[in-house]
Amino acid sequence: MKNTQIIMSQVMLPHQANVAGNVHGGEIMKFMDTAAGAVAVRYARSNCVTARVDELEFHLPIFVGALVTCTATVVFVGKTSMEVFVNVEVEDLESTNGPQKALSAYFTMVSMGRNGRPQHVPEFIPESEEEKRLHEEAKERRARKASRQTR
Repeated sequence: MKNTQIIMSQVMLPHQANVAGNVHGGEIMKFMDTAAGAVAVRYARSNCVTARVDELEFHLPIFVGALVTCTATVVFVGKTSMEVFVNVEVEDLESTNGPQKALSAYFTMVSMGRNGRPQHVPEFIPESEEEKRLHEEAKERRARKASRQTR
């Protein structure tokens, strides 16, 4: 088993929201980071830390009582870091509409050795068509970032 994906769900509670019942964005970001960290640790079999998160844009409000599901997937692996795609869906459990995409982001997670320094992670070889597509997109993003840094 490749251990490249984790799915985590939780119902949003009143302590996670403002007085109007809107869940704080930071609560969702924390949940996403937890999912990204869990799949990174599972894949690398080491402590992993968040090094970078790309842009977060909320497409839907999230309210108390909603079921929020984070799907975190390793899409690219470098020497010591991994790029993890986290997709967030929200579902009003009192409705028949089903889950809707709320937001997504890419997290860069770094594998840390017991000495507190980055350590190598296992090679990632995409197998399914979806894994290959996400892997190619990640390579393109990395190339764009590298070209911006050399300007």
